[in-house]
Amino acid sequence: MDIAVSKRRRNFSSKFIAAAGLITLCIVMFKQSHDSSSLNKFSFHEAGITHVLVTGGAGYIGSHAALRLLKDSCRVTIVDNLSRGNIGAFRVLQHLFPEPGRLQFIYADLGDAKAVNKIFSENAFDAVMHFAAVAYVGESTVEPLRYYHNITSNTLLVLEAMAAHNVKTLIYSSTCATYGEPKKMPITEETEQVPINPYGKAKKMAEDIILDFCKNSNMAVMILRYFNVIGSDPEGRLGEAPRPELREQGRISGACFDAARGIIPGLKVRGTDYDTADGTCVRDYIDVTDLVDAHVKALANAKPGKVGIYNVGTGKGSSVKEFVEACKKATGVDIKVEYLSRRPGDYAKVYSDPSKVRQGLNWTAKYTLQESLQIAWRWQKLHLNGYGPSNI
Repeated sequence: MDIAVSKRRRNFSSKFIAAAGLITLCIVMFKQSHDSSSLNKFSFHEAGITHVLVTGGAGYIGSHAALRLLKDSCRVTIVDNLSRGNIGAFRVLQHLFPEPGRLQFIYADLGDAKAVNKIFSENAFDAVMHFAAVAYVGESTVEPLRYYHNITSNTLLVLEAMAAHNVKTLIYSSTCATYGEPKKMPITEETEQVPINPYGKAKKMAEDIILDFCKNSNMAVMILRYFNVIGSDPEGRLGEAPRPELREQGRISGACFDAARGIIPGLKVRGTDYDTADGTCVRDYIDVTDLVDAHVKALANAKPGKVGIYNVGTGKGSSVKEFVEACKKATGVDIKVEYLSRRPGDYAKVYSDPSKVRQGLNWTAKYTLQESLQIAWRWQKLHLNGYGPSNI
């Protein structure tokens, strides 16, 4: 009797395990089928849909660009190694656009040639918006080799993959740092490029590679040299959330907000002896939403065999002291300011002449400095921990 019961129990256990295994297998197969169907949409060109690879799309500017592209019904693939980006930004986008075939994230380093080639071989891209880059002037003077590798070498690998897989449109994220410290203001696209720090030099080298390659190809290329980016999504979906260890290197807006929130005791302003009206650096601050709009218009106006080069700025320079006063007004906090010696690699005065981009792309900056800071502050107050944990 005990033996029979034992056998029945064993048989029941075996059947239960088998059934559970079968259910699990079915679930996995269904998920794989669903995922495969979704992923297949990324692997072929579809009439009426532009598939854009956004490198660095989990970063501050890249995520805002991905949001705009998705709103414009593009298909978007984000590639990011999350060294500076945040997976939380992607999750926001994923929540907003959950439909299969709209958005995918690929964790990869653009310095890995095999990984880059695999990405291009498995996806049918119509265009590339290349944002991915380390981008702190001060850090570049301490770690120059990292900047040349990350910016210049990685851009070369992206170009090689584009050539190998017949992707013909590139919107390249460059910088006013390629101009260095011009003797004459405002800066036009014809201003001589004499960068004075490794960040600007690495970006100029990447530009030179792109321009040389385009001489013997039918690429449609837009190079956007933009100025100091601030702000966040006006609807409060995305914002700027640098990693804690990078706060010291980050944008002045982030430092102002940290001081206003009490995360740091006050704001450190580096350099008060520049040849400017109040002794502090003068910069052209452009809202991230305006900047993304310029990228979208560049994509729409990119022509085969042509290279467009545009400065993207407001055309108005504001000093650091003026910026701090605007930040105090936006936050309602009397931020404590400590004045220190200059930061290596900085320059006194930089602001753009936006005439060419206004005429060529029908683009004009809409947000003022004060408006941008107020919008960004709203996001900061609602996201005290940024996007939360940044690890996948």
